[in-house]
Amino acid sequence: MTLAMDIDALGRFLDETFPQVAGEIVIEDLREGSLRSRLSVTDRHLRPGGTVSGPAMFGLADVSVYLAILAMIGPKSLAVTTNCSIDFMRKPQAAADLICECRLLKLGRVLAVGDCLIYSHGVASPVARAALTYSIPPAG
Repeated sequence: MTLAMDIDALGRFLDETFPQVAGEIVIEDLREGSLRSRLSVTDRHLRPGGTVSGPAMFGLADVSVYLAILAMIGPKSLAVTTNCSIDFMRKPQAAADLICECRLLKLGRVLAVGDCLIYSHGVASPVARAALTYSIPPAG
């Protein structure tokens, strides 16, 4: 299976269809079944205690799996998250961007399953791990 959308096409899709996150999450690398993205951490992503909030990390994982799926199946905006499990393993650095390494474990006709490791930029150990399942809308 080849890519149905490249990085530029995914960026345009976000700009047009999902402007809430457009420009906030940048795709750094895209391959068949995997994607690396970056969240530029700002004050709006921080929680009390000087760390990146859980919702910011969830959002990065969720959007990354969404984009990895769309890269493979094309612009199906109604693909939706049906399940997510996230483990917060260590405190991310507040001043560092977050990097999400995402891979698709299954891409079926109806469901897709992805796995993400999230890192603070420049740190070797992940700060979070997320597993997400998406429902893919029927063709037509």
